[in-house]
Amino acid sequence: MKNVLIPLAPGFEEIETITVVDILRRSGARVSTAGIVEGIIEGSRGVKLLADESINNINSKKFDLIVLHGGQPGTDNLKKDPKVTTLLKEMENKKKLIGAICAAPIILEENGLLRKRKRTSHPSVKVALSGNLYKEDRVVVDQNIITSRSPGTAMEFAFKLVEILFGNDRVKLVNNGVLANI
Repeated sequence: MKNVLIPLAPGFEEIETITVVDILRRSGARVSTAGIVEGIIEGSRGVKLLADESINNINSKKFDLIVLHGGQPGTDNLKKDPKVTTLLKEMENKKKLIGAICAAPIILEENGLLRKRKRTSHPSVKVALSGNLYKEDRVVVDQNIITSRSPGTAMEFAFKLVEILFGNDRVKLVNNGVLANI
């Protein structure tokens, strides 16, 4: 069983968050959403979710992958949360998988996790991540870091995470029911 952590912050981008949770759960991953605030959390478009647990109860040792959603002010809220920062650094130190979509690669950059690593992001934050390692690809993988661009790339991002965690056969199995154009 693969364990995935998705911190959930007010202002999360709904498509990015829900698509990733759904596809990973369909693949057989145990996905835990962890709220950085208590109670119902509202996304950037007004969708409301109740996290599985509090971020304060999370131990990085149990997880194979952490995925950061985009959205505003979701990304800023994740960036300001000290527990998210701690979890990212612990995951990186153990070379565990780290995913970030849309504006969330900014969080990785600001925590020094993108040094000498290819990356992509939403065009609105490209300047903060640019340089010769910035790629325009829809999903970019470099070592244990997986980045993606936007709500429109969320399905491809989710299936890339499935491929990395479980292999291409699992991607095909899950996509038999989803029929995504991947």
